[in-house]
Amino acid sequence: MKTKKVKNVNGTLNGTLIQQFGIDGYKLKAKEKYMSKRQLNHFTKILSAWKEQLENEAGKTVDHMQKESNNLADPNDRASQESEFGLELRTRDRERKLLRKIQTSLNKIKSGNYGYCDETGEEIGLKRLEARPVASLTLEAQERREISDKQYSDIR
Repeated sequence: MKTKKVKNVNGTLNGTLIQQFGIDGYKLKAKEKYMSKRQLNHFTKILSAWKEQLENEAGKTVDHMQKESNNLADPNDRASQESEFGLELRTRDRERKLLRKIQTSLNKIKSGNYGYCDETGEEIGLKRLEARPVASLTLEAQERREISDKQYSDIR
């Protein structure tokens, strides 16, 4: 029995992002330096594949909307179509923001800053980066930010 592959909010399919692109998990060599050239190549490959997939999806959306944008006579059909297009556009907007994060990560690889926390300068870690290649904060810094954001939003 085949399992249905469903996209989640991050644009990935069931399983991990790297599995989706047929990329093996990174195998750390003994005494390998953090963010070595080999590691940076690994993450460049993941980020580039993800970027390409999102750009292809955006192209499909434009084609789909151009082909399907009929002037439907029935108001219910028109409302359904507009609702579908709205959902599709919101998804693409999230993906557009994600593309920006992917490009930022690729730029960080080029500049030598990839893999280090924007707030603390600490190593983010290979496992976290494989799970979320666009991560810019360590898990601890991300948790602190979320707690702070929640406290701030509760005040309003």
